[in-house]
Amino acid sequence: MLDALEVVTIVVVGLMVGVEFSVAFVVNRILDALPEDSGQLGRAHGGRMLGAVMPVWYIGSLVLVGIWAVAGWHHHGNGLVVTAGALLILSVVMSVLLLVPINDRGKTWTPENRPEDWKEQMNRWDRFHYVRVAVIIAAFALLAAALT
Repeated sequence: MLDALEVVTIVVVGLMVGVEFSVAFVVNRILDALPEDSGQLGRAHGGRMLGAVMPVWYIGSLVLVGIWAVAGWHHHGNGLVVTAGALLILSVVMSVLLLVPINDRGKTWTPENRPEDWKEQMNRWDRFHYVRVAVIIAAFALLAAALT
């Protein structure tokens, strides 16, 4: 049973990492290159769509890692699982304190109501997101290493 939990957790966390990596290094670069207001409108739509899905994914990943840590308490590599869980907690805290407030504003913006500094706010979100992506990649790597 623990083996199945480990596989499911690795897949769920790995897919989350892939989506967040793609947002950071592919999707936002594409949106930023679009003409006129298209990029800002795309970011607003992405903020609404992913803003609804990602909290469930982050918390679900954290719950799975927590169950793995408890179920595998006496197994080799459990310290790596606990550390990965701590990194996922850090990513959730970062999200709530740093990224969500910017996203909550940005997802309501249109070309008519966006603030003058909207690009600076999006750049700030991007910088925080890069750090968050690094944190969840580290968590994923620790989970993979825990299996060996």
